[in-house]
Order: sequence, then C-alpha cells, then structure tokens
Amino acid sequence: MIFMRNCRLLAALVALVSALPGAVVRIEVESRSDVLGEKSWGAAGPYERIVGKVYFAVDPRNEVNRIIADLDKAPRNANGLVEFSSDLYLLKPRDSKRGNGAVLYEVSNRGNKGMLGMYNRASGSLDPRKESDFGDGFLLNQGYTLLWLGWQWDPPLTQGRMRIYPPAVKGVTGVVRAEFVPDARETSHSLADRDHQAYPAVNPDDPKLTLTVRDRSDGPRRIIERNQWKIEDRTRVTMPSGFMPGRIYELVYTAQDPVLVGLGPTAIRDMVSFLKYGVGNTAMPLSGESNFIRRAHGFGVSQSGRFLRTFLYYGFNQDEKKRKVFDGVMAHVAGAGRGSFNHRFAQASRDGHPFLNLLYPTDIFPYTDVEQTDPETGITDGLLTRVQKAGVAPKVFYTNSSYEYYGRAASLIHTAIDGKRDAPLPPGTRAYLFAGGQHGPGAFPPVRNRAQQNAPNPNPYTWSMRALLVAMDKWVAEGKEPPPSRYPKVSEDKLVALGAVQFPRIPGTAFPTRIQKGYRADYGPEFRTKGIVSQEPPKVGSAFPTLVPQVDRDGNETSGIRMPELQAPLATYTGWNLRSAEIGAPDELFSMVGSFLPFAKTKSEREKNGDPRPSIEERYRNRAEYLSKVESAARQLVKDGYLLEQDVPKLVERGGAEWDHVMSR
Repeated sequence: MIFMRNCRLLAALVALVSALPGAVVRIEVESRSDVLGEKSWGAAGPYERIVGKVYFAVDPRNEVNRIIADLDKAPRNANGLVEFSSDLYLLKPRDSKRGNGAVLYEVSNRGNKGMLGMYNRASGSLDPRKESDFGDGFLLNQGYTLLWLGWQWDPPLTQGRMRIYPPAVKGVTGVVRAEFVPDARETSHSLADRDHQAYPAVNPDDPKLTLTVRDRSDGPRRIIERNQWKIEDRTRVTMPSGFMPGRIYELVYTAQDPVLVGLGPTAIRDMVSFLKYGVGNTAMPLSGESNFIRRAHGFGVSQSGRFLRTFLYYGFNQDEKKRKVFDGVMAHVAGAGRGSFNHRFAQASRDGHPFLNLLYPTDIFPYTDVEQTDPETGITDGLLTRVQKAGVAPKVFYTNSSYEYYGRAASLIHTAIDGKRDAPLPPGTRAYLFAGGQHGPGAFPPVRNRAQQNAPNPNPYTWSMRALLVAMDKWVAEGKEPPPSRYPKVSEDKLVALGAVQFPRIPGTAFPTRIQKGYRADYGPEFRTKGIVSQEPPKVGSAFPTLVPQVDRDGNETSGIRMPELQAPLATYTGWNLRSAEIGAPDELFSMVGSFLPFAKTKSEREKNGDPRPSIEERYRNRAEYLSKVESAARQLVKDGYLLEQDVPKLVERGGAEWDHVMSR
C-alpha cells in the first residue's frame, strides 16, 4: 500500500495548476514516511511525515497582494506572476478523515520547530523521528495536522531549518542598520543579528561610514574613528582594539538587491488556504486534504508570535479569493511587538528588548486590537482594523509571561494611549498573563550562569498552553467560550508604573530600574505606506507609558494565571533578571530571563539574612502539606479551564522536585 501511494505521489511531483491566477502552483514531495512505524495516536491512528517544497506564484495585480512590500518591483514570469518557494514539513494522520479536522501551523522561530516541545513536552528536533522527539504525543493524540513552512530567508545555514526562497529586487539600494551588544570583548561581529545572514555592504571602504558606541539605549552616540575599524567580506565589522562588553555598537550602511521579505507571510497565507480550500486539482499532492481540514490555527512563540501579530495587522489573513485563512491565532510571548516581516531590507530576526536590538520597527504603534488615536501623531489605527473590515478576523489568544511586561512592553496591548486606563479587548480576543514566568521556562533545577545576577526562573507555566489550545479549538469548532482573560488591569490596581511595584527588599537582589518602552519612532516618510526605511537610526520621539504587574509581600505577581508555584510558593518567581557585572551594564535587564529567589528554609535563617519573606517552615508543616496545596491549586486551575486534568499529576510531581531542591540547598 505504501508503495502504491508513493507511486501516485511521484507521478504528481511536478503537477501544475495552470488555471490558477497564483497561490500554490505545485508541491514537490522529497520524502514520505511513517511516523514511528505503525504506532497509532489516539483516534487519529498512524501518522505520516511529508517533506518537500511548495512552489508559489502571486499576482501583483491582485488588490489583496498590494500589501506585500515591493511586490510591484519583483521579477515576473511569462504570465506576469512573481514566483518563489518554501520548505515544507508536515505531520498528518495517514488516513486524513481520522484527524480532528484542524491544521496547526507553527511559525518557525528562526527556522526551528518548537511546537512538539511546547505541547508534547518533547525534546527539540529539526527533523523529529525518534520517540523522544514526540514526547507524550499530545498533539498527535488530539488528531491535529501539524504544518511547518519556511517563511524567513536568512536563518543560519543549518541543515533542517525551515526557510523561504524569495526573489530579490535587483538594483534597488537602501539603508541597513547593524547593531550589537557584546557580552565579552571581541574584535569581529556580524552585520546581521546573531548568527543570521547579513545584507552585504555595497561599499565597505566608504570613508563616510560611521560606527558609533553608546552606553544606554537613550544615551549619546560617540563616533569611533574610521581608521580604527573596517568591514570585512562585506558582512562583518572588525576592530583590532576590541569591542567592549555591555556597550551598544551601531553601524548604518548601504545595501543592495533586497529580497521580498513580505513573501514570507504570503507563503503561509497561501499554503494554509490551500489546505483548507483546495485548488480543484486532485492530481496535486495534498490537494485532497481540503476535504478533511475544516479549520486552521496559527501558533507562534516570541519572534513567531510577533510575526502573527504583524500578519494580522497587514491583512494577510485574507487569501487571494478574499477567504479567511486562520480561524484561530495563538501569539505567545510576543508582548506588544510586531516586527521586520514586510518592509524593504527587513531583518526578520531583529526583535526588541531593553538592551538588545534597540529601536528596530518592533514596538511601534498600534499596539491594541481596537483602534486608538495617538494624540501626538494624529494616527488612528488598530492591530485588527484591516482583518475586521475584510470580515476575516480570527479568534485570538495573546499569552505572555511576566518577562514580556518588563522586556517586551506587553501592557500596551490592553491599556489606553496615556497608560491611565484599561483598553477593551474585542469579543474575539483573549489575553492571558502567566504570572511569575520568564520568556520561556528555565531548566530545572535552575543554575545561574556568569551572565545573570540571579538564577533563571523555572516556573513551568507552559503546561497551561495545552489547555488553552484545546479551548481555542473548541471556540472555533463549536463556539464554546474559552476561559476568561486573565491579565493585570489598571482599574484593579494590579497594573502599575515600575516605581509603584511593592517588591520586597530581598538581600542581595536589585529590582530593575530600566524596562522596555515603545517609542514614537520615525523611519522615514514612506515606511507606513510603502515599507521603505530611509531614516536609520530612526528619529525617536516620546515613549508610550509602559506598566508592569503588581506583586504581593513575597514579590510574586497577584494577577494572571497563577501556577501552583505561585499559589503555594517556595520562592519568588520574577519575569526579570539583571545582567551581571562580568558582561557589563549590570543595571540593565538580561534579555528574556527571569529570576528564581528561594525562601529561607527556617525562620532563624531568614532573620539572620534579613529576608522579609516568611520562611518555608513558617508556611508549611511538612512536604506533604505543601504538595497538598500544590494539588489543590492545580485542580482549581483545571476547574477554571487553564489546565488539563491529565496534567495535574505532572505538576504535583514537579512540586515535589522543587521542594527537594530548595530544601537541599
């Protein structure tokens, strides 16, 4: 049977859909194999893996495609269409009709695959094939079709990373800003973010190029003499005397031939639409899936969550035939950000934190789903304005950890422009704070490295993501209301200015004094209308007020989804951590990492140390009482819809491990 199936696929490898005006043109299947042999997953039965490439063609004349930056300048084929391709990786029930009717697309974070780790509690893999790569099988047991499709052109050149292959606009030049903050002294650094691919400098020897250094995001720039540094291989800046740790270096240069970054969201739009609606050509691989895929969810973490917010903002949730693409969107730990996903010379990896990737077009207005008017600029806009007007708005979950309120300006998604009032959420949007969480839960047991002042935060709040996915799918499929939003509000005095946080004076612990802000930044007159950045660095105006969650006497947050770790605490769990003196700028946030600050074991110990937080012996008679409270808290979360019943034993087990760890210090 497998042989016959593969024969049919091989016969259709280069099937063309000549009647289509654009979208998915063909799918080339490189391999098709069973997932863990004949293993059966819940009611869905055995799964199969499909790896290949998807080929697209989009019509620049279609009004829906006018949102794609520079599409009108792209090279076209004989039919006037713009062609490109993307990597494909799909896990689906072998018998599609046994699936649950939903495709879950993960926006790959810098080319990686993460949703099996998030939902299945699996080990990470770029090519999941081992038992451990599938964890407890949650998503497969639920019957989801799991889709990954390349959307970013410049991830590191690592085998297995998902990427897109877009055309470039030849002859066009523009400005690119390279910024980096070393954590150790170094003499060479890429012009790209981290280990990504850089836009090459057109004239690396240009004497007018200026490299600057500053100590603060809002500090004065100091020019480094031109004879002290140079650009090598057109993609790296070198300085023999060395770049110093904890300082912000910035170089603006001219690049040429920008790739069409906006074809990334286009590819996702058209592939998900293809799976939902088909193309009317049964010879094409996967074209029959539209008989069984009735709804689609988009999921993204961090960069990928910001991508989904950007996807919705521009209006990509409407396909070329003006049909809805995603029915549900789950943007996780995106904060208030969007990102560089649809403009000329965009660097998609650049995010935005208090001391990393500063002033890129990430935390920019608008922030809220509902329309707001900025009184300083006069601009009226909302994140969902375009999809709402087109009638294609999906159900939306925004899930953020505590870190996003400190490091990703998350309060802006639900506050008024002046920060003095709460802003409403639309009926189709829910927002959830995972209280006392960091950007991604730290490893357990936590170990502080040299770069951080405190041990990282291991609060395992991502167990709740499974319950929220189930809730999202039922909301879309059955109209069943999900659990209510849980996030800090100004009206309840649980969302406050940084200076109003009543954090306890814990010995040896410094509370942050600097957090992320969203600024009124000017990237040039054609940025909002055409996606052209002509002003780098941007002209920076005033900041929007950024607020953070209030805390209790232990320093633990009082709002949001509070996991058992916060309801029966052994420590203070924060979303923030500070850089160590060893890597410089010790009063700045360490990006994306929180803190784990255990309580004293005994009253005498805490009194000796001057710790105001009650000790463990003052809270619990013994381990059994503590675990009883952990289980009680977990079961209440189940009752409220924020946790699955099947996951309670795992959280109780984890609570026992945390008790043992803290008591053995």
